[in-house]
Amino acid sequence: MRPEELTGSRVAVAGLGRSGLAAVELLVRRGARVTAADVKPLEELPEAAAKLEALGVAFERQSAEVFARADLVVLSPGVPVDIPELEEARRRGVRIIGEVELAGWFLRGPVIGITGSNGKTTTTALVGHILGACGIPAQVGGNIGFPPTAMVEASRPEQWNVLELSSFQLETIETFRAEVAAVLNVTPDHLDRHGAMEIYAGAKRRLLETQSAGDTAILNHDDRICREFAAAVKGSARWFSSAGRLESGLWLEDGWIVADGERLIAAADVPLRGRHNLENVMAAAEAARAAGASLGAIAAAVRTFPGVEHRLEYVATVAGVDWFNDSKATNVDAALKAAGAFAGPLWIILGGKDKGSDYRPLREALRGKTRAALLIGAAADKIGAALDGAVETVCCGTLEAAVGEAWRRARPGDTVLLAPACASFDQFDSFEHRGRVFKELVGRLEENPREEAKNCA
Repeated sequence: MRPEELTGSRVAVAGLGRSGLAAVELLVRRGARVTAADVKPLEELPEAAAKLEALGVAFERQSAEVFARADLVVLSPGVPVDIPELEEARRRGVRIIGEVELAGWFLRGPVIGITGSNGKTTTTALVGHILGACGIPAQVGGNIGFPPTAMVEASRPEQWNVLELSSFQLETIETFRAEVAAVLNVTPDHLDRHGAMEIYAGAKRRLLETQSAGDTAILNHDDRICREFAAAVKGSARWFSSAGRLESGLWLEDGWIVADGERLIAAADVPLRGRHNLENVMAAAEAARAAGASLGAIAAAVRTFPGVEHRLEYVATVAGVDWFNDSKATNVDAALKAAGAFAGPLWIILGGKDKGSDYRPLREALRGKTRAALLIGAAADKIGAALDGAVETVCCGTLEAAVGEAWRRARPGDTVLLAPACASFDQFDSFEHRGRVFKELVGRLEENPREEAKNCA
């Protein structure tokens, strides 16, 4: 099926979160006959129910029959591509695409696509911030903010579409193209969904494979898999590194981020903690430069970047103890980077829904500078076993109990860091929900620290 054939065609949309509902709305505007499907009954999806009623779209529980009747199936990122219902539809010749692919059919203007296991939200937001400060028209969305299909109506030929793209979104693209594609890093994540590291990495590589000869790929020279991705680059490859000088690109040298030999910004002037955030700045700067921003304007914009909520977000200092929220650290590598941004003494809150991760790399990173690892959620026992002997572990169970334990034991000069290394879905609706709850709990300490200390004792 081609985009011009949507009118009057039968399209099933699987998964009715934000992306699925945005896809439904776009398809209705394009004249398709849409059926919305989800594994949950409609009474458990009040937002979806209201939207479908307003659009006049029918709902059915997800099934092989629903998909088999369709000319096209559009998947939300949260729907696995290999479920039996979809395999049966494929056998019957039904075309199956993802929400990002659908958006790519209709988005006007060039695309900056940003992916990676870690740092993509910060980098995407930073690119949008730089372009806005430089007066370059752009809209930002994807895995943050608006789903790509919700950005179609506002897109313009002269406007950049800056998209954060996850492996779930990229594994289903076919013709979707990013004129500028950045891959920040590739480390183990979402193995509970993808099953194997090579499949996960392959999903990330799709962002490069769908580019054209005149496009730009921005890659992390310090990341082994990113270096291997160079073979998939069809246009020009631009590199960045925090480890040392490159022949060209951006790198860290003598306390400065350098762009092709020219000093861009002092590392001390970057308002983000951690070496990994210097890498994010390099990638964002290269993407903004590809969109027409000058180095001077990029540096000025970076200095005013406020950061991203739930990503190494400073919450408060209460009775001399600093509290930081990195709820978006949903894998081990992200937790390593977050912990690496602090010299100690550190209290780190770890745990949540396991994604098939190996937590042993945390041992040496936390040893020596961590007073204790406070463990929560379904993965607490697995993390505790991985850290045994390297750092004290305390099984707290809940986030509230972990905050109470840290508050009771932390001393002035200590830092308490929420960097769970896990998904949030065992106890929370999302990592955002988890981060908000953490900030609320810390806020109670800030409002009445003495009373809170008494209650937690």
